[in-house]
Amino acid sequence: MRLRKSRQESVVSAMQPSLGFAGIGLMGLPMARRLLAAGYPLSVWNRSAEKCAVLADEGAEVVSSVGDLCERADIVMLCLADTAVVREVVFGQGGLVEHARPGQLLVDFSSLEPAATREMASELGARTGMHWVDAPVSGGTPGAEAGTLAIMAGGRAEDLERVRPVLAHLGQRLTHMGDVGAGQVTKVCNQMLVACNALVIAEVVALAERSGVDAAMLAQALAGGFADSRPLQILAPQMAESRFEPAKWHVRTLLKDLDTAVKLAREQGGATPMSGLAAQLMRLHGSQGYLEQDPATLVQLLRESGS
Repeated sequence: MRLRKSRQESVVSAMQPSLGFAGIGLMGLPMARRLLAAGYPLSVWNRSAEKCAVLADEGAEVVSSVGDLCERADIVMLCLADTAVVREVVFGQGGLVEHARPGQLLVDFSSLEPAATREMASELGARTGMHWVDAPVSGGTPGAEAGTLAIMAGGRAEDLERVRPVLAHLGQRLTHMGDVGAGQVTKVCNQMLVACNALVIAEVVALAERSGVDAAMLAQALAGGFADSRPLQILAPQMAESRFEPAKWHVRTLLKDLDTAVKLAREQGGATPMSGLAAQLMRLHGSQGYLEQDPATLVQLLRESGS
């Protein structure tokens, strides 16, 4: 049940920008909850409305359309699956473009193709006057829950400063990487490192197992050395124990981002041989029924290849 606010709380809320959040998924839910806890007036929308129930219980206003979300918010935030979904939410029938107004700001936490982000931002701005900040995040659901995400942003400096106090509740670090699209390029680089690292960790765990070494001890043994990393400390124990539930992120997400990396490199006249191979392996793994599973399941691919 939503509690009545005190007069002091009401004054604080009136001074804060009203927020709209679209995309209540693995990352969106904990991020939205942190914004609610910080006292921001928050409206939420999701294609599957039942996912908003917990936020409604905590004081968010659940709306039935993207248009309603846009009309209630000074700042609209998106945390959606991919470029196609963002394009539909922004430019589809009843989308943001039909309701946006000058002075509003769109902050997109989704991981998208950089060129598409620049194209959409330009069109939205020209048609409505709404500005776009691409602000993809890294840190997974633990980071979203703890407010320790790394946020890499592209957009106008003044827009970033406007939203910085809001994003401070979501991340430990916000870095302005350049104009619109620069945040997405940075996230592509992040995902190349994460995905390739995940695959190598899977190789390492499978090799240790075949060699008669207790793979559950790898993370502890390598901690503090040059091979150490947060992915190693998180994924190696999960892989060694075959602990794949609950899924904290998805194979399909890494595959999408690897495909984006290969495409971006091709557009820039470069090559990504490691990421290209990682994409092939990730696609093979996904084709075996693992697309919606946690990337810790990658160890199964390497276990089977060695059997």
